[in-house]
Amino acid sequence: MLKDVGKPPFSELPKMESVEGHALLEDMRVVDLSTSIAGPYGTQLLADLGATVIKVEKPGLGDDARHWGPPFLHGQSPWYLSVNRNKHSLVLDLTHSEGLQVLEMLLSDADVLVVNMTERVQEKLGIDYARLSAMFPRLIHASLTGFGLQGTRSHLPCYDLIAEGYSGVMDLTGEAQNDPQKVGTPAADLLAGQDVAMTVLAAYVARTRSGRGVQIDVSMQASMTRFMAPRLISYLSSNELPRRSGGKDSVIAIYQVFDTADKQISLGLGNDAIWRRFWVAVGQSEVGENPHYGSNAERRTYREEIVIKIADILRSKPRDEWLSILGDHRIPAGPINRLDEVARDEDLLQQKFLYQAESANGLVPQVGLGIAINGRTAVHRKSPPMLGEDTDVILGEMLKLSPDQIEQLRNAGAV
Repeated sequence: MLKDVGKPPFSELPKMESVEGHALLEDMRVVDLSTSIAGPYGTQLLADLGATVIKVEKPGLGDDARHWGPPFLHGQSPWYLSVNRNKHSLVLDLTHSEGLQVLEMLLSDADVLVVNMTERVQEKLGIDYARLSAMFPRLIHASLTGFGLQGTRSHLPCYDLIAEGYSGVMDLTGEAQNDPQKVGTPAADLLAGQDVAMTVLAAYVARTRSGRGVQIDVSMQASMTRFMAPRLISYLSSNELPRRSGGKDSVIAIYQVFDTADKQISLGLGNDAIWRRFWVAVGQSEVGENPHYGSNAERRTYREEIVIKIADILRSKPRDEWLSILGDHRIPAGPINRLDEVARDEDLLQQKFLYQAESANGLVPQVGLGIAINGRTAVHRKSPPMLGEDTDVILGEMLKLSPDQIEQLRNAGAV
């Protein structure tokens, strides 16, 4: 466990200067009313691809994720910092009529609105699809909620933990003798956020033909349950109910973690050619050619004895020696890295996938997009904004409001 002393680990990361980044979506303007992780992650993906994202936040409070800690860095939550790069923060109180008017001014020139509120709350604030589509027929209106806008659960609040429980992933995560476990990252949030970004892009393309926006309805439960499709379809096809096994029940016969002489290793022998190459790599080619284990189905029948045989072999050498041997023979294998080891991965550091960048209050760590476009991967145009740091620029330069008008909004409590 890292101690809270000295320099934080990110101080070792390469420093990234602001760059132009990707420009595939440079003509897209997104107004983001979402908070926490799922919605902001989806809009960060759009921002990383070049969209202008205006993050609308409550005055004084801002995004809920700003308060998730400790730890805090320069007074900001690392959770907030992880999903809000390349955005502009505007404080706006939508419960004030003046605040709603400012939002409508933004939407008159926007392509996309992202919200993570139930239908009832949207209607109460006047930001529901029915109202806004009548005013702005080209607007792409994307809702991200726990259970969607329709159905018996549509009114219920939801977090990642809740969606993971509904989806079945918690029931299958962990060891058989232990309690269900959530995935070690907010998987439902991130998957639903990706769904928002993906569907917004599809709607943006479709609008070039139709000239009209659409209503997008993303459910965290549905996104997470779709993530379980391979396991769910397998159950539906066989009536065989999978149980927690510590990841040792894959449809691939050998696809699990093994001990070595020092550290653990993951190993996936996913087809017949890899199976044979593995046994050449460990010096027992006759096992790979044994017709007794000729297909994956046959290997699953004899999985227990094969696992024992492989486990005995892998315990004979240290992990890194095995990784070198298996790599030479093109066998899918890898370490079980802790986060401090991930943070020092030389390949990731050379690519500046992990980096630090200047923000208003000092250097902050970032995890990049990791997608190369024409060989370029850098996306950092702007660090996650402080609450309301772009308010005057948005009101004055984008909306062309005068200093007096901005001051009137402040006096009214709208910004």
